[in-house]
Amino acid sequence: MIAFDRVVKRYPNGREALSGVSLRIAAGEWVFITGRSGAGKSTVLKLIALIERPTRGTVTVGGKNLGTLPSRRIAAYRRSIGVVFQDHRLLMDRPVYDNVALPLVVAGSSLKETDKRVRAALDQVDLLGKERILPLELSAGEQQRVGIARAVVSKPTLLICDEPTGNLDRDLAVEVMSLLKRFQRVGVTVVVATHDLYLLREQEAHERTIVLDDGRIRGDAEDEALPSMVASR
Repeated sequence: MIAFDRVVKRYPNGREALSGVSLRIAAGEWVFITGRSGAGKSTVLKLIALIERPTRGTVTVGGKNLGTLPSRRIAAYRRSIGVVFQDHRLLMDRPVYDNVALPLVVAGSSLKETDKRVRAALDQVDLLGKERILPLELSAGEQQRVGIARAVVSKPTLLICDEPTGNLDRDLAVEVMSLLKRFQRVGVTVVVATHDLYLLREQEAHERTIVLDDGRIRGDAEDEALPSMVASR
């Protein structure tokens, strides 16, 4: 599903965010990417989402070499990916329905198809019935669930999450992880970038965890000890 082959990402200021990273993530897999702030977690996600392109090396997603994908095909590629952000990035002056429908509107879906998919996505995150409520009227956990509904409304095969529980308390964080697990169980590939060590330890045993340190992979295994390696830094 996802392959990084000796990927280097260097920014114009000379900072090297990734240094020769190679990894493979299988279709339907759940993977945590963790490490200290600045370790390269978000850069990995940006390369997968084609927000950035590698300086050297190859990033392949679903058989596509993203480094050579023409600009005219980027929008279509991104529609196959759901993205969940830490800060939700919701339109606060638009109701829940409009926020979730946004990717479908951009894609030109019919009103009937949009309505069907929006209601199905809201049902999946237990928010059906709150379509006309503004995001500011919702709790932080509910706002994040709106963000998840928006991410999955296009039925993506890949879901990438950048610190999705960073602004939530522990109970809500575990709730959000359980919700994301629903999608992985039906075959969606889920990649979660997080530095939340409590969250990592609370998840089911033997989840694959990739540890980044200064742009390099320091550990990659189904090993509960890996998060403690980060904590020791």
